[in-house]
Amino acid sequence: MSATTGTRGKRWIEHWDPEDESFWESTGKRIARRNLWFSVFAEHVGFSIWTLWSVMVLFMGPEYGLSAADKFLLVSTPTLVGALMRLPYTFAVAKFGGRNWTIISAALLLIPTVLAAVVLEPGTSLTTFMVVAALGGVGGGNFASSMTNINTFYPERLKGAALGLNAGGGNLGVAAIQLIGLLVISTAGATEPRLVLYIYIPLIVLAAAFAWRYMDNLATVKGDTKAMREVVKDSHTWVMSFLYIGTFGSFIGYSFAFGLVLQNQFGRSPLQAAAVTFLGPLLGSFSRPAGGWLADRLGGAKVTFATFVGMALATGVLILASNTNSLALFTVAFIVLFVLTGVGNGSTYKMIPAIFRVKAKAAIESGADKTAELLKARKLSGALIGLAGAIGALGGLFINLAFRQSFADTKSGVPAFVAFLAFYGVCFAVTWAVYLRKPAAETSQRGLALAHAEV
Repeated sequence: MSATTGTRGKRWIEHWDPEDESFWESTGKRIARRNLWFSVFAEHVGFSIWTLWSVMVLFMGPEYGLSAADKFLLVSTPTLVGALMRLPYTFAVAKFGGRNWTIISAALLLIPTVLAAVVLEPGTSLTTFMVVAALGGVGGGNFASSMTNINTFYPERLKGAALGLNAGGGNLGVAAIQLIGLLVISTAGATEPRLVLYIYIPLIVLAAAFAWRYMDNLATVKGDTKAMREVVKDSHTWVMSFLYIGTFGSFIGYSFAFGLVLQNQFGRSPLQAAAVTFLGPLLGSFSRPAGGWLADRLGGAKVTFATFVGMALATGVLILASNTNSLALFTVAFIVLFVLTGVGNGSTYKMIPAIFRVKAKAAIESGADKTAELLKARKLSGALIGLAGAIGALGGLFINLAFRQSFADTKSGVPAFVAFLAFYGVCFAVTWAVYLRKPAAETSQRGLALAHAEV
């Protein structure tokens, strides 16, 4: 059996059944892999443009007339827009087709990149910089549409690995642009930020061109607004979204802020800051699959709980290092914190489908139709992944606004770190109370008796 095309053109696949093993082996696997790799590339570039201003601010010296608080406000702007873009991008795949939307979303990245090259010079107002940075937020939406698209290509048994590769490859875009920023600063100096943009403009064109040439649309993909309406009524939606603020929100927020904190708290030069800032996002991206792997073996809730405890401890070390002015201890603790955010990203995403599997199992044991309940679980999981991804990204906004206020008030990041420490304490307490506390698990009527083992 092979994939078939219909009247809409050869890039539209009308028949797609990855659960049919003969179809998968003969046709599906080859097509799915091709779409995966080019989706990863487009998403990778999208993440780079989303976090572009975490690099640009390293080039913006005293001649730009911006304070530390101004720069934290500047990098907060694309974080907010990227988070808001994730919801419409989730539904865009069903509306326009996965290939078509990848072309469009990649091409849109040219707008903030070209405009940045135009306005990036001393004398430009903070408002102008913020408008251009806000446009860069479209890159944050690429993650949602890319994950939604690739999810439709793979059978259930392989989705974890495929989505892990897709997410990890996208997250690496943060480290990639920071490495390119380091290369430019170390070779051309801190006065040539446009070189970073000139490198990325052709990469954006390639991402759109590869999607046009090699990717496919699946006609079988339908938008499911009903699942989204249903999932927002579930209390677990808001618990998991809150936890994802703590994991992914921390990852993206610290990715924007790390270099600025090193410059403003420890007086590091642009080159000195750029030399280490890429390490955090790089290791945090690589640790994301490890979080999923650990969750498979130990349980997602246990791994998430341990991750938040570790994040709280690392934040405590950051406070100590700040108060003792220990750059080495501060840098190591910050990088450890990045690694833990990656582990938490993987474990929380593993918890989402497990929660709905528990509920489906309880419904089936009560006499409900097995096929219908499992299908419902998949739909609700997909809806929650999209919603949690959008809400979680808002954590990056909160982190940068906290740093902005902290440096404006005290010229130090310590008050912000104290707030983060308290927040991580709430996160591990919530994880324990909802998913690990045995009395709650034993008395719950909604399947949480199995949550501590499966979630």
